Amino acid sequence: MKHFSARGIAAWVMAATVPLAACDLAPDYNVPETPAPVAYKESDGWKTAQPADEVPKGEWWKSLGDPQLDALEEKVGSSNQDLKSAYEKFLQARAQLGITSADLSPQVGLNGSATRTRRSENAIPLFKPTNFSDYATSINVSYEVDLWGRVRNSVESSKDQAQATEGDLATTDLDLRAELAADYFSLRGFDTQQRILDETVAAYAAALDLISRRHTGGVQPIADVAQAQGQLETAKTQASDNHIHRQQMEHAVAILVGVPPSEFSLPVMPLEQQTPPAIATGLPSSLIERRPDVAAAERRVASANANIGVARAAYYPVFNLEGLLGVDSAIPAKLFSASSTIWSFGPTAAVALIDGGRRDAMNDQARAAFDQTVADYRQTVLNANGEVEDDLVALRQLDQEIKTENAAVTATQQALDQARLRYNAGLVTYIEVVDTQNLALQAQLSDADIETRRMTSTVQLIKALGGGWSRDTGLDLEIAGGMDGTGAAAAAKVE
Repeated sequence: MKHFSARGIAAWVMAATVPLAACDLAPDYNVPETPAPVAYKESDGWKTAQPADEVPKGEWWKSLGDPQLDALEEKVGSSNQDLKSAYEKFLQARAQLGITSADLSPQVGLNGSATRTRRSENAIPLFKPTNFSDYATSINVSYEVDLWGRVRNSVESSKDQAQATEGDLATTDLDLRAELAADYFSLRGFDTQQRILDETVAAYAAALDLISRRHTGGVQPIADVAQAQGQLETAKTQASDNHIHRQQMEHAVAILVGVPPSEFSLPVMPLEQQTPPAIATGLPSSLIERRPDVAAAERRVASANANIGVARAAYYPVFNLEGLLGVDSAIPAKLFSASSTIWSFGPTAAVALIDGGRRDAMNDQARAAFDQTVADYRQTVLNANGEVEDDLVALRQLDQEIKTENAAVTATQQALDQARLRYNAGLVTYIEVVDTQNLALQAQLSDADIETRRMTSTVQLIKALGGGWSRDTGLDLEIAGGMDGTGAAAAAKVE
């Protein structure tokens, strides 16, 4: 009669189960279809995307051409606590992938015991002697034969979730850096308005002094003095209010770069008229590759799809291969002798027969979760397209507005010059000068506001297009061979 060794039996069982291990109960996965317009509605008159050399890559904020902003953006990557929190969440998801992946390998444990036992003398059967010792040590091996893909789908789901969290990290990084750039240009816009208001206050104060002296000389009526005084105080109020907004914006920048506002300040630097960088938008379908939030949403769909396979596998038996090799002896001196050897090997199987509808509910839950992630993904794509459309129309219209507002500044300044000449000639009252001065001031402030909005809208368009992120640099976790994560995860690491 032929005898089989434990190793031979193990090899036979593994060979018999390998063909079955290819079974996968998860549905075939396809990226959900989304509405894909041929082109952006608001891109009429916009630059084309071929070739896409103008698409920001990597450190996209450098395309804005501001060294001060570049220095601030560097601090975001090293000090922002929201970014650090997102990075730690990514590390947790990556660690969870490692935990789940461990089930792909046999589990090996080492047990040891040394016990002294007394049995009852009145027990049946009667044990003699009633006091005895037992010493044992063993290596235990357990391996789940993944016939139905439960383990593999669990690992795939964890991998997809880790990739989604990496996308979340990239999204947080993009959001924070875009917020910083927008706040920075808003602050510079307030500096521009502060300069205009400070110059206006100085001009109004000089005018008040002149009118007051002329009133003292009996040339000007008291009403003109009151008009000039009121105009000056209104301008001072505007200047003070603008200063509040400027300081609050500086505080916001300080928080983004991880510095207490009391320890942070930026030099006054008015935003001069400048042309925002050219941004090629690409096609709407390219957002799937260029936006980390879209990629993260798609990875969650894939994870939910794998979880359906996990839920379906619960209907089938769980097969395990169990093995034990060790020694057991009542006499310590003989513990490691050949006669003390113990071993066992064999498969086990378990299946739930009655579970009160638990598995049905788990399957319903998994399928509902999948449908939810599909809806979330499609909504994310719609939102992404909408954001690009919003920023495109804003920039296109602001390009027109800056031209008309520049013309308004020139026209109101000319009108003010004429009003002053007419007033000095005694042809009009001072009220006309005041009205024209107010129009000129509002035109200058509006011009500064439009310049600021052009820069912030440029930042928002870059953000809406995904910044410098792409799937080529992110979402590339591997189950084996090291799970380091690249792209945004590596770039966003903070100490």
